[in-house]
Amino acid sequence: MPICGSCPHACRLDEGEVGKCRSRRAEIGAVAGAGYGRITSLALDPIEKKPIARFMPGTTVLSLGSYGCNMDCPFCQNASIAQVGADEVEWRQVTPDEVVATAVSLGDRACAGVAFTYNEPLVTWEFVRDTAKLAHEAGLVNVLVSNGMATSRVLDEIVPLVDAANIDLKCFTDRGYRELGGDLRSVKRTIESMVAAPACHLEVTTLVVPGFSDDEGQIDALAGWLGSLDRTIPYHLTRFFPQHRMRNVPPTPIGTLRRLAEVASRHLDDVMLGNV
Repeated sequence: MPICGSCPHACRLDEGEVGKCRSRRAEIGAVAGAGYGRITSLALDPIEKKPIARFMPGTTVLSLGSYGCNMDCPFCQNASIAQVGADEVEWRQVTPDEVVATAVSLGDRACAGVAFTYNEPLVTWEFVRDTAKLAHEAGLVNVLVSNGMATSRVLDEIVPLVDAANIDLKCFTDRGYRELGGDLRSVKRTIESMVAAPACHLEVTTLVVPGFSDDEGQIDALAGWLGSLDRTIPYHLTRFFPQHRMRNVPPTPIGTLRRLAEVASRHLDDVMLGNV
């Protein structure tokens, strides 16, 4: 029974079985990214929308997403693609060459590169790797928007190819991550890997969900840890709006965001508010 080595879940899969992420499948005694090149979303976005605020401002990126995610957040903002599998969403097949050629053709619209985003890109990390290599050869940059739930093996392949990343640090407790089907230690390792990579610009986002990630003590600890790595890391505190299985929870009060920004600013030089 093969074991998937792409994320901390380490799914043991029978032949033909799909992992927790809904995107990786056991085939001929190994686990592969069945979602390779299967695109559900494609758009030319301002880079600031990722959000990447301090890297190549004013440019655009060709943003693409597939389906599946290795976490199960009740507040998922892209549940229609991230919390489904191949049979539950429309997708089309593309190649890395096609993606890069499209990005190059958009140069007259200030397209600087490719962004892997929308669902969790690293559930099909092989496609990210192959596309990112070609993008660099074409003089483009690579942007990764991820929950950071990846193994060291995947990070070794992907981090050297990433020019800018935004990692979603959803909370700062082991219990909170377990509730979301994730692993805080793995996400912290991803962030540490990107901080250590000399060519990777890193930003971090926390969606401030009422009753889950809006505690001052938790944000203080989170920002303190980030600051211990590099206090210049841009940090986004983003407002929650009712989504997915939390449609009965009201939006985050603006006052809460501002209070938490003051807390985070004790440790970090660049704290921003999003969705306000």
